[in-house]
Parts: sequence; C-alpha cells; structure tokens
Amino acid sequence: MKRIITIAVLLLSVVSFAQIKVLETVPVEKLGKVNNNYIQKIGDEYTVYYTSIQNDDEEGSSLRKFTFKNVNNDYASLYSIIMNGFGASPLYDIKLELPNNYIWLHYTGSVLPEKATVQFMVASKEASSATSSISEPFVKDQINKLFQK
Repeated sequence: MKRIITIAVLLLSVVSFAQIKVLETVPVEKLGKVNNNYIQKIGDEYTVYYTSIQNDDEEGSSLRKFTFKNVNNDYASLYSIIMNGFGASPLYDIKLELPNNYIWLHYTGSVLPEKATVQFMVASKEASSATSSISEPFVKDQINKLFQK
C-alpha cells in the first residue's frame, strides 16, 4: 500500500511541476505582399509591414510596421479609406489614429489618375520612442494586391 501511495505522489508531483507546457497557438496568416511590404494576420490583429524610405533615426531604409485589431471590421475600413483617397479631387492627406501610432495617408497625383500614389507616414504616439517613418509610394493596383482585393 505504501508503494502505491508513493508512486501516486511521485506521478502527481511530476505532472503538477512540469517545466514544459503546451500553449495554444494562433495561426499566422500572411496576406497580400508587394515587394518587401506585406500584411500579416494573427488572430484578430493585423500588422502592416512596410519598407521605410525615410525615418528620424537615419538608419536608411528598413522594414517598419504598424498594428491594429479588427474591432469593427477595421481592416476593410482601412482598405476603403485608402482606396477612396485615390478618387478624391484634389488629392489630400488623411490622418488616422491607431492605438500606438498616427498614420497619414499622403497622396500624390499624376496626369494619369491610375498613376496616383499613396505613402504611409507613420509616427509613434509614445513620447519616449517618438519615431516616424515614410513608406515607399504605392499605386492603386499595389494596394489591391497588398490587401488581397
């Protein structure tokens, strides 16, 4: 009887104090991609990765990101806002507020409407890490590809 109790206690202690735990994983889904720029979805959180052509810390071009949750269909709303900006006359900048960043959608026009471009101008809200960066310009077709539309 003592052996059974001893074995049960040993098994129980090994199970309750194990160092390795199995955690639930959320699949990472890579959405559209244009050059080095892409959108990644993890659960209900979207992250837009873009190549910065100018930033405050003068590191040169690098991959930057901004993240937001798809609370009220925000992914589709961001796509609509960007696409509607291409049709505005005259083209104007649109300022967006995300939880950790401010984003300006900077549009530049062209003689041909299909050659108009948009750039993400991203600034951090945090004063301690006040960084800003500007993405490479995207044409309408590249935005469609990036958002998988």
